[in-house]
This record gives sequence, structure tokens and C-alpha cells, in this order.
Amino acid sequence: MKKPKYHVFVCTSSRINGQQKGYCLSKDAVSIVQSFIEEIEANDLSDDVMVTNTGCFGICSSGPIVVVYPEGVWYKEVTPDDVPEIVESHFLNGKKVERLEIQ
Repeated sequence: MKKPKYHVFVCTSSRINGQQKGYCLSKDAVSIVQSFIEEIEANDLSDDVMVTNTGCFGICSSGPIVVVYPEGVWYKEVTPDDVPEIVESHFLNGKKVERLEIQ
């Protein structure tokens, strides 16, 4: 595998012991991960975008949180319905989705 252009981290409330419980999990975070995987494949971006589920980012009141590197863009209150917009705008067109961005 080559180094991806983007690395997406999605809080799924994973705990160090492997359990998932918490705010982002309760807000459909696992479906967000699945939506990213599906959209990335549908747009033939599998070589360019990697998705990783994570533990807590510490700002649960803004969750589910999605962080995109290398830019370090943090998105808040992401839903599965937001994923196609993030993929198209950010990954395909290089433009952050400002309405979701944490400033």
C-alpha cells in the first residue's frame, strides 16, 4: 500500500480495552465509518484515502468528530448523510466543508 493522500479518523468511542461505548457511538459513528468506506470505494479513492476508527477526541459535545490529515481539519456533528459531501468537496475537490468544520 502506498501512503494515502488523506487519512480520516472517525471517533467511534473505542476504548483501550476494545469496548465501544460513549457519545459518538450512540450517534451512529460506526455507520459514518461504513459510509466513508463505501463512498471512498464508489469514487475510486481507495489508494488515496484511508479510514481509521478512533477513541475519544475529548469534545463529545461536538461529536461525532471526524479528523482529516494531513491538513488537520476537524469536523463536528458529522452524520452518515454528511459523508458524500465530505468525500466530494474535501477529497475530490480539495475544499473543506466549512459548515461542519471546527474553527
